[in-house]
Amino acid sequence: MTMLILGLVLFLGVHSVRIVADDWRTATRARIGENAWKGAYSLLSLAGFVLICYGYGLARQQPLVLWASPTWTRHLAALLTLPAFVLVAASQVPGTVIKARLRHPMLIGVKLWATAHLIANNTAADLLLFGGFLAWAAIDFRAARQRDRRQQIAYPAGRSGPTVVAVVGGVVAWVGFAFWAHAALIGVRPFG
Repeated sequence: MTMLILGLVLFLGVHSVRIVADDWRTATRARIGENAWKGAYSLLSLAGFVLICYGYGLARQQPLVLWASPTWTRHLAALLTLPAFVLVAASQVPGTVIKARLRHPMLIGVKLWATAHLIANNTAADLLLFGGFLAWAAIDFRAARQRDRRQQIAYPAGRSGPTVVAVVGGVVAWVGFAFWAHAALIGVRPFG
């Protein structure tokens, strides 16, 4: 589990800089340049992601089961991830009503994804992985909302066209992931 923990610390740590050191982040970006910042951020994020995947894969080989998970929890989790995919898609499509109302739909999507997986999974590695992402997303969401209020950020009203694109894109991505990619990449069929 050491690799999983290291990956989580690195990945979530990089993604937490704005939460804990926003002024340092701004100054560093100005000092080294936007491209250098994005390059370092991307490399560290990728390294953390690889460690998470590798560490989680190792932990799954000798799972420490913490509680019993009935089969129906997998189906519930699969259904809960549908709005999570739509929320993440809405965060990437400019001008959606979803983003205008929720402000930070990606973080809400991550919280929903993590919660869904905590419902369906029952090992110590699952608790670390999905619990870690849930805690991070909750803290980041709160920090982002506070930053919005402090900076008096006003989100423009969304339009129906981009919203439809985000919803359709999120549903298509969910279908592809739930019915094919999850089994191919993770080895678990959400509806199987």
